[in-house]
Amino acid sequence: MRKKYNKIFAVTFSSIIVSSLILSNDPEVSGKSSDNDKKKNVVFMVADGYSAAYATNYRIFNGKDSVLDPYLTGMVKTYSASSKITDSAAAATAMSTGVKTKNGYIGVSPDNSDLITMIEAINTHSKKSTGLVSTTRLTDATPASFAAHSIGRNADQSIANQLINQKVDVLLGGGKSYFTDETLAQASNENYQLVTDRSQLSSKVISNDDRLLGLFSDSDMAPEIDRESTNEPSLKEMSEKAINHLNKNKNGFFLMIEGGQIDSGGHVHDVPWIMNDIRAFEDTVQSVIDFAKKDKNTLVIVVGDHDTGGMSVGGYDKFGSNIESLRSVTASGSFMVNQFDSSKSNVREVLKNYANIDLTDSEYSRIFNSSNPSKEINSILSERSLVGWINYGHTGQDVPLYSYGKNANQFRGIQDNIELPEKISKVLEIPFPFN
Repeated sequence: MRKKYNKIFAVTFSSIIVSSLILSNDPEVSGKSSDNDKKKNVVFMVADGYSAAYATNYRIFNGKDSVLDPYLTGMVKTYSASSKITDSAAAATAMSTGVKTKNGYIGVSPDNSDLITMIEAINTHSKKSTGLVSTTRLTDATPASFAAHSIGRNADQSIANQLINQKVDVLLGGGKSYFTDETLAQASNENYQLVTDRSQLSSKVISNDDRLLGLFSDSDMAPEIDRESTNEPSLKEMSEKAINHLNKNKNGFFLMIEGGQIDSGGHVHDVPWIMNDIRAFEDTVQSVIDFAKKDKNTLVIVVGDHDTGGMSVGGYDKFGSNIESLRSVTASGSFMVNQFDSSKSNVREVLKNYANIDLTDSEYSRIFNSSNPSKEINSILSERSLVGWINYGHTGQDVPLYSYGKNANQFRGIQDNIELPEKISKVLEIPFPFN
């Protein structure tokens, strides 16, 4: 009897070993390259303001699992050096430098010393190309923290100048009004090719030696739900253009992509805005993962930087969710308000046209009499969809972490946001800590 059990154990143990070896050599499981190519890329994607509740509500809204779901590997702690609740500046600085800092600080330590950012470290220790893509202005906290320094996150003109001086190879987003004539002249001297709308981005041919600067709005870009009323490119279009250019470098690249309008929608509790920007972000993630699957030497990291608003799945003392009802909404609350006439006589018509709802008399009065009618529209749509909120700022909850590709298995479990750059540095083969 003992021999029989021993044989069973031996066969089972052997099967486990063989299975483990097969899995460890599967690039999609282990993150290992299937060839000897030394070119290693990292695409770091930030869903600004995104938390587990955002992910769940989007899954319900979308009616199917998210593209991101299969790649969930962990959760990330977000607190800053000055608060249990971070802002985007401190969170992005932590993920760029590996150092916790105060809220509002960009690439600067709590003692006001400049930190070495991810892009500075790459420029110093490798020949890789770099890029920043965002649906906010390029001088906003998240993109800025990967290449600039400021103890005030609103120093937009200084940050714009620093981005050019750092020679980031691809810069695509909003913020045109913060790039002065002098900064643009400097950009031209550094071989940046400037594009300012969707068609220019699509048609622009960039040589290997050129850099690309896309400035598609004066400040932040439009929410995805309103984008068709503009000439701005989508996040996916910007990201694909960036990867196409950066991938020309035989040494590889680092690209940070931010879905910044998810957070912007969260701050005003505009659920249709948020859901449509998550969809745009998801489309971009799929495109990036498709690239990584073909490339086999690219690590893709997707993470929220903090939660915005404390969104809930269900609320208002009711059981269930009705977020599917918002699929037919075709404009943000602020866009709808801009369609009101001067006397607000067309409030009902505008809400019927863009939100596909018939306002009750109470709802109509709330919007008509409000000094902030877009806030009332967003509140009404939240109540109708049973999406609850805690505040108009940030909360301190952990956020989801997703990973795919080269060394993706290193990003499992609960970790601090300052751990991410250390793990990324190993893939990029640059020394850490950066300082």
